[in-house]
Amino acid sequence: MKKLQLLLSAAFLMGVSACSKVDYTEIERPAYLRVFNDMNFKIYLANKDEQIPFLTMLIDPVVDKDGLVTGAAITGDFLTQRDTYAPPYPSHVGESVTVNNPEYPGKESVLVGPVLNGFDLSSWAQIPSGEHRIMFCIRPTNSIPFFQLEDKLRKTIMIDTVLTLNEREVYTMHVFQKNFVTKENTVLLREENFHKLPLSDSLVYVNFYNYSAEGYWQADKSLKEGAGSHEQGVMRYGVRDDMNIWMSLSKPYTYTTLPGYHFNYFANVKRSYSSAVAPYHSFPLFADTTSDRISTDFMTLFSLLQPGVSPEQMPYGNYESDVAGTYGFLGCYGNGQFTGNLDLRGVLKMPGLNINIHSGTYNPRTFATINTIEIINGRAYLTTVQRRYAAPIY
Repeated sequence: MKKLQLLLSAAFLMGVSACSKVDYTEIERPAYLRVFNDMNFKIYLANKDEQIPFLTMLIDPVVDKDGLVTGAAITGDFLTQRDTYAPPYPSHVGESVTVNNPEYPGKESVLVGPVLNGFDLSSWAQIPSGEHRIMFCIRPTNSIPFFQLEDKLRKTIMIDTVLTLNEREVYTMHVFQKNFVTKENTVLLREENFHKLPLSDSLVYVNFYNYSAEGYWQADKSLKEGAGSHEQGVMRYGVRDDMNIWMSLSKPYTYTTLPGYHFNYFANVKRSYSSAVAPYHSFPLFADTTSDRISTDFMTLFSLLQPGVSPEQMPYGNYESDVAGTYGFLGCYGNGQFTGNLDLRGVLKMPGLNINIHSGTYNPRTFATINTIEIINGRAYLTTVQRRYAAPIY
């Protein structure tokens, strides 16, 4: 009986092999690319004439004699507004509730990056290195693939540019509104360097960018209500073009700060559209000296203050009246989402900057990460990159 089962299994596997074909592709000299749609405004009465920022990315498009795009070497379709959190793993693969893709590659079934110098690049797509023509087209908010749309619906080209991606380099591309008044849009390609730096695995790293549109924070409050909800805290009104950042580390669910980490000056961020990588700033993974140095749990609070304003000068209480870009607050805590019931009035709540996960014999074990926080028109976004860790042992 056992022999018969083995024969049947072998026959089944042979049948499957005979009926299916797997095509493997290889990119000989790849670059690694991740793309975000940062066009985060909503359409409401005050801006009803703007087009909904639902995009298709085309790399090396094929254009006919009438200027109509008929194909592309690489297509990133249904590119919707990005999520607040971009975790250190491909979080959208296999999602089928909607075709909308919060990033590229995201849901796309493409070759992804390897583990490079210990960093997991599986959220980056491989594309051929070299010079590429890149288009972003505005498309209808439906589930019809771009090249199946009517001709007249494939003609709205928002950005058409040529960019060079070097072999084995890691890139993050952003599409955002450059000027809040004129509604000019732009694309920014940033060549990352975290995989080249001598970073310690006992420190948590974070850098900051302000890619907000020129004129956003100065605009009337009524024009900005659509950009962010009350969940964005006072950040929804925007911050000034030059802000100092102060950091506090505290016990979870309390205002009790860790010794030595109460409103420490941490960094400065200026609004800029430079493609240069901002410097990384760090703090110890085990800043809580009472931890067992295997796992730890604390909240990170960043206070963004106009230069000349110190934390001691903050008007504690309701910051909702501040529409002059003087203050911004980010609270980071939890694995993948902010957890806890601490009342942080006016604070934009984001996931934590360290990862607690089952690794080896430890459940949980805490790992340091490399993080990027981007401030864009009344919102803030967190992208986390992590080194590989040992698989769980059960």
